[in-house]
Amino acid sequence: MNSDKIKKGVEHAPHRSLLKACGLTDSQIKKPLIGIVNSFTEVVPGHTHLPQISRAAKDGVLAAGGTPLEFNTIAVCDGIAMGHDGMHYSLCTRELIADSIECMVKAHCFDGLVFIPNCDKIVPGMLLAAVRLNLPSVFVSGGAMLSLTNAVGTPMDLNTVFEAIGSVKNGTMTEEELSEIECDACPSCGSCSGMFTANSMNCICEALGIALPGNGTIPAVYSDRIRLAKTAGEKVMEMYEKNICARDIITAKSIENAFSMEMALGCSTNTVLHLAAVMHEAGVKFDLHTVNKICKRVPNLCKLAPAGQYHIQDLHQAGGIQAVMAELTKKNLIDTSLPTVNGCTVGENLKKAAVTNYNVIHPIDRPYSETGGVAVLFGNIAESGAVVKKSAVADSMRKFTGTAKVFDSEEESVAAIYAGKIQKGNVVVIRYEGPSGGPGMREMLSPTSALMGMGLDTGVALITDGRFSGATRGAAIGHVSPEAARGGLIAYIKDGDQISIDIHKRTIQLDVSDEEIAKRKKTMKLKAPKKLTGYLKRYAKMVSSADQGAVFDFD
Repeated sequence: MNSDKIKKGVEHAPHRSLLKACGLTDSQIKKPLIGIVNSFTEVVPGHTHLPQISRAAKDGVLAAGGTPLEFNTIAVCDGIAMGHDGMHYSLCTRELIADSIECMVKAHCFDGLVFIPNCDKIVPGMLLAAVRLNLPSVFVSGGAMLSLTNAVGTPMDLNTVFEAIGSVKNGTMTEEELSEIECDACPSCGSCSGMFTANSMNCICEALGIALPGNGTIPAVYSDRIRLAKTAGEKVMEMYEKNICARDIITAKSIENAFSMEMALGCSTNTVLHLAAVMHEAGVKFDLHTVNKICKRVPNLCKLAPAGQYHIQDLHQAGGIQAVMAELTKKNLIDTSLPTVNGCTVGENLKKAAVTNYNVIHPIDRPYSETGGVAVLFGNIAESGAVVKKSAVADSMRKFTGTAKVFDSEEESVAAIYAGKIQKGNVVVIRYEGPSGGPGMREMLSPTSALMGMGLDTGVALITDGRFSGATRGAAIGHVSPEAARGGLIAYIKDGDQISIDIHKRTIQLDVSDEEIAKRKKTMKLKAPKKLTGYLKRYAKMVSSADQGAVFDFD
């Protein structure tokens, strides 16, 4: 056992003494020690119920003959952090989470791990840790929040609240109506109910095979979620007995399955960033052009919120992730030979999978789109790439040429939108919000929701070196690389410039001559770096570009 390093032999009597001080008996110490990595917090709705999930996972470990020992990680709620300085601290927690887990596991010599994430950066942070540590590992998320309908039968979610603000600002909704939405849009614990980043990543864990079938879609309040956690505890013990570790499951081929699922579902653009980071951690070569290759061959089968009216609970009732994968196998778009954490191959898991509602999951021969839901654009503005959730872009906006309105921060852009300074035909450019320049690559749900609420979503595009929430819809293009702070062309765009976007051709171009661009690079100074302290100062110095996953670059 790995844990023999702290419990076997005379020389480890002090270690055993400390374990006994925690209440462990000799028989418990002799068993495999399984870390229960819990991201419980009372601040985040996706995590408030995780003690119950943890208890269930422990019960599974106990039933299978192991000794569970719980420790916690931090968890930031992106919704609460949105639209203010707190969002600088969202993405950067991914690395903190991975590093803190590494420290705990290496220091205490666990034999296996059950990871309990749920919301945006916690899932990829734990995936990075799982790959890095390479122990028997199973993921079980806390599950998705339910979605309720309003008085006229329209399903609601957190995005409904953000967009309603714009409606209040333009006078089409009262504050009393906003208050009603505020009270009903987030009705239960769980990760926000659409195909936003948290649920995208939880679904991807299922597609990777590192989580059990059902992990991506069983709602947080269903008893099935508790049973799933108990099974996760049992399965990590089976993995321990068979010496099956995280890197046996998370491989180049399973990551390709994950990208295929991303395309079929129309996941958050953040999944590209996080899967790139996982590939970096696993030592697998990554290139954003690969995303477009997968996009070209994998159709978009689902339009979940914000792209459509359906939510995670609807996807679950329609057959869940396994049903989507089963549709993809009809055209050999999933590698069914790969192992998963329940001891079965992907193909064996899919034998009983079937779509029960083809309105929610379109059949493979009648997709929403013949190509996937996420695309990467290239051009002089984004020589290293930019990412768009094309499944959430209106057809009329997939080819668009507009006039630039440039802002050096998210706050400036939101103020301009609400002040009526943005008109149809504009391209809103938000820069100096990248991984280093932000720092932390803030999500831009506030400006995109403001455009939506003000009725500008089908006439205005938005590009940024920052990110977008998975709840974003519209012609919102993020992850522009290189970022402004490191001399990317986005830093040299001026008000009034013409920008051409063609999502069909995967291009984004500043329509300015090469001579003018060269002149600007000589005469325009980059914005002075922000005066930073603490973790953000270290993060800004170490983080790589978005096209590389915004990982720490020590080279």
